[in-house]
Amino acid sequence: MTDNNYLIALVGSVLILAGIVELLRRRQLKEKYAVLWLIVGLVLVVFTAFPALLTRISSALGVAVPTNLLFFVAILFLVGVVLHLSWEASRLESETRKLAEDLAIMRMDLNELKREKEASEDGLPTD
Repeated sequence: MTDNNYLIALVGSVLILAGIVELLRRRQLKEKYAVLWLIVGLVLVVFTAFPALLTRISSALGVAVPTNLLFFVAILFLVGVVLHLSWEASRLESETRKLAEDLAIMRMDLNELKREKEASEDGLPTD
């Protein structure tokens, strides 16, 4: 890697890590995801700062091309994130359905109470 490319990659990975920290600081990234993304940002900075490290790790694991190892790990990570987000979406959908049902029951009870109150004010017998 040339010095210019190395510097651009290092600045880019540090900016990504700074962006993650800024999202955390502004509370736009929830704490339950914070550790995961901070680790990703730190790993990115480490591999950018020490590119030979990825080569040594891939050689130790028997992977011929270091970028193949990087892409494989990235794909596994993204599949894990998508699976987790799908689980969260399913859980939230069930919770939303339950809340909608509870709201419908509360509205029905409120309407019934209003009818009873109006009937008692009019002097009519209630059911």
